[in-house]
Amino acid sequence: MDWDDVRHFLALARARSVRAAGAALGVSHSTVARRVEALEARLGVKLFDRYRDGYLLTDAGTEMVAGAERVEREMAALERGVAGQDARLEGAIRVTCTDPFIAKILVRSLAPLCERQPGIELELSADAKYLDLSKREADVALRALALGASPPEHLIGRRLVPIVLCNYVAKAHADRLDPDRGGGPVRWLGSNLDKVMQELVGSSSHPGVPLWGTFESMAVMIQAAHAGLGLIMVPTYAGDPDPELERLAKPDLRHVGDFWLLGHRDLRDNARLRAAREVLTRGLLERLPLFRGEGDGWSENATLRSEVAPSARRARS
Repeated sequence: MDWDDVRHFLALARARSVRAAGAALGVSHSTVARRVEALEARLGVKLFDRYRDGYLLTDAGTEMVAGAERVEREMAALERGVAGQDARLEGAIRVTCTDPFIAKILVRSLAPLCERQPGIELELSADAKYLDLSKREADVALRALALGASPPEHLIGRRLVPIVLCNYVAKAHADRLDPDRGGGPVRWLGSNLDKVMQELVGSSSHPGVPLWGTFESMAVMIQAAHAGLGLIMVPTYAGDPDPELERLAKPDLRHVGDFWLLGHRDLRDNARLRAAREVLTRGLLERLPLFRGEGDGWSENATLRSEVAPSARRARS
């Protein structure tokens, strides 16, 4: 049985669509279909039922998934074992982080390393999706963990900088929207984490201000604030550098979580990944005042309950 065929089978079993599976693997949908058909022909069994709205596993396909996933884990471990001994300062470094604001900091930290070592190729993903370090979907991850949380044991990691929320308003609309300036009607801008936002508003200095709208990404929420649609709570690393935002008169700086820099234990000694972790650690610690809210009113004791913090999600393997 060809491992590459099995890999395509697993992708299709998870995605239920040849296009989605192809996107996950970085190949065309026709390649996925061809590989799966070849596997079915080789085994002499039908693994999927084809429908207009996608692919569904047959009983034989369902039975095969568990074994295929065991092979996947073994192949990943084999790859990590080999890659972990690589002493070259060249090759791909796959970095994942939570958002474009953090990505900007990481790119600036990694740029000198990439210039010194032209054999290094940087791959950076900046969204809330948790890429799997065990499967080498990423090599280095900067992840947000709730206060008191720790990463899984198979990962190596270090807690680097705090995540501190702050209340902001667009400068152009501050006289109208800041509740302490006595302007017009005001509202908090909401996110898709409705319960989290309700808890944050309830524990803020303005618990009676209503929530309005749904803005799924921090970048879009900030754009909505620029347009004067309402007040926002975002981390200081995103809000303080924005020239169009200013803190409310009552900023409510609150330590809600921490950023951890993580990697897989099997890749601890990989030269280029070790170098990347070192420069990222240095780059983030150099910007500690930005993450702390520049030390203005932030207290180690000003914490939220971990279950209401936006970062209250444990790192996944």
